[in-house]
Amino acid sequence: MTTKRKVEVFSAGCPACQSTIELVNRIACDMCDVSILDMNDIEVAARARALGVQSVPAVAINGQLASCCTNAGVDEQALRAAGLGRV
Repeated sequence: MTTKRKVEVFSAGCPACQSTIELVNRIACDMCDVSILDMNDIEVAARARALGVQSVPAVAINGQLASCCTNAGVDEQALRAAGLGRV
């Protein structure tokens, strides 16, 4: 049995964030539990800081900030390498 992946998308509601949400939803598989998190919520912002989020949009998979989100924009190849979209 494969374990579900927890996918957190940190968003501020901007057009770039919306594009990332669409990308994540497009490539997510049945084993991906995707949550869209609003950075205007103080608890979400605290979670983002704890993960090392420096800018939005950002994506964490299973509690690890995707490599593309540590210093650059969201990248489909990096998200797939982190496990998004794999069964």
